[in-house]
Amino acid sequence: KDDNSKFWATYKKVSTEYDDDFLGRANDDMGIILTYAGLFSAVNSTSIVGMQPNPGDTTNALLLYLIQISVNGPNSVPDISTLSSSTGFSSSTVWMQTLAYGSLALSLLAAFGAVLGKQW
Repeated sequence: KDDNSKFWATYKKVSTEYDDDFLGRANDDMGIILTYAGLFSAVNSTSIVGMQPNPGDTTNALLLYLIQISVNGPNSVPDISTLSSSTGFSSSTVWMQTLAYGSLALSLLAAFGAVLGKQW
């Protein structure tokens, strides 16, 4: 064999080892990113659910109005304008929820990218 073929045989061996090592490290990194994104998304979703208003309060108030109507007769309609509405959030609550939903979207995008990277 001449020197040229020895060079390319050595190059193929070294480059294959390097590529296999690089792909192994990249695959491990994608697994770590996927795990972190999944855990972060779970914690973030829990905090988003905790920030939501309690729908039981509105249900209880409406049930109380129904009881008042049945006790006092159908002509006595209670004032339902005192029920809490979903538009009464403070600006800090809106910002907190916006940031929480934004970080959840970015976390899911990172998880999606990690899955694509692992499958590639």
